Amino acid sequence: MQTEGHGRGDFQHYHSLKSNNTISKDQIEKRVFYHFFKRFFDELLSIIAIILLIPIFVITAILIKIDDPNGPIIYSQIRIGKDGHPFKMYKFRSMVINADRKLKVLLDRNDVDGAMFKMKSDPRVTRVGRVIRKYSIDELPQLINVIKGDMSLVGPRPPLRWELKKYTEYDKQRLLVIPGCTGLWQVGERNNVGFHEMVELDLKYIRKAGILFDFYILIKTITIMIFPNNAY
Repeated sequence: MQTEGHGRGDFQHYHSLKSNNTISKDQIEKRVFYHFFKRFFDELLSIIAIILLIPIFVITAILIKIDDPNGPIIYSQIRIGKDGHPFKMYKFRSMVINADRKLKVLLDRNDVDGAMFKMKSDPRVTRVGRVIRKYSIDELPQLINVIKGDMSLVGPRPPLRWELKKYTEYDKQRLLVIPGCTGLWQVGERNNVGFHEMVELDLKYIRKAGILFDFYILIKTITIMIFPNNAY
């Protein structure tokens, strides 16, 4: 990933925004009907998706086990959800065992600025992992998180604990809503943008959130899974 255009100037731009650009939590909570229908469709569509995707789940599990017999198929990680509440997020394992412990030695090779780690040629990613990450198959177990209520189908991506420690108060507005499996960042430039641009896209979604907008993002997500963008 290229980081040109995401340097100190952008950092100063995103963190010199006026207070009137902040999002009111009260306005979000007042959207009762939207949140009711969003939760209804989250559960319904997730159950349908899990049933339809059973063959992909099985094939992916077999490939992961063949590629690395000693490791687990499902990987879980503590993420930070709405209002700062931690939860266990599930993914198909796409990295080697103990990948989290190996992160420290790679931090200085981060391809993006800000409270996020992205590395195009991450040595921790397995052979099968590169394929399932490209097509976002590794994210499918998060449908379980959606059914549990930890996540929504559409919303900001939930940060890691170490990432949250680097957040400004402005960045923390991403935590005003339930995190999602997909969002504007994933269906747009994705790895071509830095952390601060991702924050802006998430806050844009929170301001514009609605059932039709959610369905638009879901349709775009399905298209990208079939015809991948620059995910890695």
